[in-house]
Amino acid sequence: MSLFGVKQVVKVGGMNCEHCAAHVKESLEKIEGVKSVSVSLQEKRAVVKSKDGIKEEDLKQAIEAVKKEYLGLEK
Repeated sequence: MSLFGVKQVVKVGGMNCEHCAAHVKESLEKIEGVKSVSVSLQEKRAVVKSKDGIKEEDLKQAIEAVKKEYLGLEK
């Protein structure tokens, strides 16, 4: 954990356009404790910043809720 909190990088499958990326971003932003989310369509990943970290299961559920594929956390 850094001074600014925890950064988690989530790999996401099934994003084909900016509209898809926007849905992933909105869904992740709804998770309690999330401070910010940025999604890269080109890199097929989302960067989630929070104070204490988000449970992996919560990240997975948020991505699957918008019909995208959760491919795990980058180490």
